[in-house]
Amino acid sequence: MGNGEWHASDPRVDALVYDLIGAVADKWSMILLETLDERGEMRFTHLSKAIPGISQKMLTQTLRRMERDGFVTRTVHAVVPPRVDYRLTPLGESLGEAFCGVWHWAEANLDAVAKAREGFDGR
Repeated sequence: MGNGEWHASDPRVDALVYDLIGAVADKWSMILLETLDERGEMRFTHLSKAIPGISQKMLTQTLRRMERDGFVTRTVHAVVPPRVDYRLTPLGESLGEAFCGVWHWAEANLDAVAKAREGFDGR
C-alpha cells in the first residue's frame, strides 16, 4: 500500500484495520500502550498518575476497550481496598510494536513538520 497501489483484501481484515485505527490510534490508547510497554504491569492508580491529563473516566473507558480487544489483561486482587492491575498481552505488545513506526517517523520528520506548520501559519 505504501507504493500507491491498493490491493484487494479480505473485507473482514479491512473492517478490523478501520476499527483499530479508530479505537487505538486515539491519544489515550497510544499513551497507555507505551506506558504499559515501558513499565510492565501497573495498578490503576499508578496508571492514572503516570498519564498526565487523563480523567479516571477516560482511563477506565480506554482500558475496558483495550481489554475487550485483547490488548490488556485486568487482574483483580481480593484485598481491601481492592487492587486492580493491568498488563499488556502479547497481542497488545505486538500492536505497540506496529505503532512504534509512528514514533520513529515523528522523530525523523519533526523538523520538517515544524517548518511546514510555521510556513502555513505565517500565511
